[in-house]
Amino acid sequence: MLVTNEGNLDRVIRVIVGLALISLVFVGPKTVWGWIGLLPLVTGLSGWCGLYAILGWRTCPLEKRGSV
Repeated sequence: MLVTNEGNLDRVIRVIVGLALISLVFVGPKTVWGWIGLLPLVTGLSGWCGLYAILGWRTCPLEKRGSV
C-alpha cells in the first residue's frame, strides 16, 4: 500500500491543474496534449507522487505515533 506523501494544498492544486489541462482537449485549442493533465489529476486524487517518493520529499505532515 502506498503512503501519502502529498499535503492537502498540494493535492488541491494538482487536481485543479489536472482538470484545467484536460479541459484543453474539449475546449480552447482542442489539443491532445491536454491529456497530460491525467498525471496531476491522478496523483492529486491518490495523494501519492512517484517523483516525491524517489526524491524523498513530503508535503504532508508526518503522522504522530502514539505509544500504546
